[in-house]
Amino acid sequence: MTMQFDVCGVGNAIVDVIAPASDAFLAEHQIAKGAMTLIFDEPAVERLYASMAPGQESSGGSAANTLAGIASLGGKGAYIGKVADDSLGQVFRHDLNAGGVAYDTPAHVGGPSTARCLINVTPDGQRSMSTFLGCSPLLKSEDLDPAKLSSAQIVFLEGYLFDAEEAKAAFVKASEIAHNAGNKVALTLSDLFCVDRHKAAFRHLVAHHIDILFANEAEIIALYDAPDFETALEAARADCDLVALTRSEKGSVLARGDEVVRVAADPVAAVVDTTGAGDLYAAGVLFGLATGRELEACGRLGSLAAGEIISHYGARPHANLAELAAARGL
Repeated sequence: MTMQFDVCGVGNAIVDVIAPASDAFLAEHQIAKGAMTLIFDEPAVERLYASMAPGQESSGGSAANTLAGIASLGGKGAYIGKVADDSLGQVFRHDLNAGGVAYDTPAHVGGPSTARCLINVTPDGQRSMSTFLGCSPLLKSEDLDPAKLSSAQIVFLEGYLFDAEEAKAAFVKASEIAHNAGNKVALTLSDLFCVDRHKAAFRHLVAHHIDILFANEAEIIALYDAPDFETALEAARADCDLVALTRSEKGSVLARGDEVVRVAADPVAAVVDTTGAGDLYAAGVLFGLATGRELEACGRLGSLAAGEIISHYGARPHANLAELAAARGL
């Protein structure tokens, strides 16, 4: 089969609202700094939104951010995720398609509204996310698009979506469709709280359905209950064909078979906002893999994309990543 897409992402379709905040604001509203906290009712999320400083609004969600990064690098991407038939859902749909990502998942009618993530960014660049998931976790196996999954070199699954039983089943179904077509399946663990909530299920998914695993240092150590990073790395290598692990300012480590590559973090003048750093790192690595680059080049593309994203507010590139990559000889 001729591949129509480099990567097809499956994840939580969320509208992001990003605004500056103080540590005092976080304390006042009991927001966990540097983490993602779920808000379970719309009135609560509306109250928090009303109290935030003026911010930027755009389509978001981890896998959607990754696909936007892949498009900026010149890749062909598709996305599967659930929004409601409301104004925010229309914003998400238009924003993603306008950015060059194929998105046409049917809208959810009735029930919860489109998901949103309220991101308060403190002066040290840490992002603290308060997320109302709305209808996004209602994605089911029947919402999957087999044509997109079969015609993408890599199917990319977002750990944030791995909550409802229907979504768990959808992940397995998506991986089966991809593997039956001879394609690869990648997973990002997304957040430490996701690992803590679903450790056993994640371990089973990784061992039996995942070819490429993305995680940060804390997530991978927690997943394998490892005493240190290197031990966790070895455990992950035993489960997956390829592992790509980020370590903040220490850069990242990529391992495939006997090959282990350690890539430095991209230097930036100042860290403004870390929102989307892991998402864009995954974009660089996935684009590199889909276009046949060597493992070190994949890691360097990831570092470049992550470095661009932390230099400004928001989880979507402000610069053309393809041009930045070309200037580096990537």
